[in-house]
Amino acid sequence: MITKPDAADVALALQDSIGLFVRRLRRHPIPGGLTPPEMSALSLLERRGPQTPSTIARAEQITPQAVGVTLAALEQRGLVERAQDPSDGRRVLMSLTENGRRMVHDKHSAHVQRIAALLSDGFTDEELRTLMQAAPLIERLADRLI
Repeated sequence: MITKPDAADVALALQDSIGLFVRRLRRHPIPGGLTPPEMSALSLLERRGPQTPSTIARAEQITPQAVGVTLAALEQRGLVERAQDPSDGRRVLMSLTENGRRMVHDKHSAHVQRIAALLSDGFTDEELRTLMQAAPLIERLADRLI
């Protein structure tokens, strides 16, 4: 008989393993000298499209003031741009510029290539399938943490 996994045990295992993965990944420099919050904001805009600063702040779990500083730095570097929200002219939408998109792609490419090399060298086909099946579930869990 297969027992139901304890949700608290799964939560602890995911927190520990994903936390370690993220910490190790962050040890490697981000292309273009971006800070982790800047790269995180760019990645969010790449995944979700144009967003208001308050939406970005909520998603990143930081204060509106902190996201304002981050977005101002990105805007100054030409990586994001602001525009009025067509559905509500009082709101501002931030979106990636072409340079911002390139920066996200370059960073992701470097990380993906490094991770792919590690996966190719030390994981079985079955383990790769398991990780591939887990990825959307982890993303869904992350979306629910907002």
